Amino acid sequence: QVQLMESGGGLVQPGGSLKLSCAASGIIFRIYDMGWYRQAPGKQREFVAGITDGGSTNYAESVKGRFSISRDNAKNTVYLQMISLKPEDTAVYYCNAVLGRIGSWGQGTQVTVSS
Repeated sequence: QVQLMESGGGLVQPGGSLKLSCAASGIIFRIYDMGWYRQAPGKQREFVAGITDGGSTNYAESVKGRFSISRDNAKNTVYLQMISLKPEDTAVYYCNAVLGRIGSWGQGTQVTVSS
């Protein structure tokens, strides 16, 4: 059974930084494509960043140059480093694991950017 546990969210001022973590269990982590999504109040869930099993990355235009996704296969963990945070980055951030057509989600971690 796939389990994804996000952590690292919190309240940060505009311009600040946060690093999110997602620890996976129940899967052969290294063969999964991993991603981060977010959902703001009243909005649909949207893609933020992804990293393939081979380490290739891609980002939503809104976060390019500010967010960085990485993975540590030895720790079964994917990270999202966020800098220069803006109020519009406020959302619940979800971790996603995909193998073929099967995807799994974590419970999410709240990120609030406010002064």
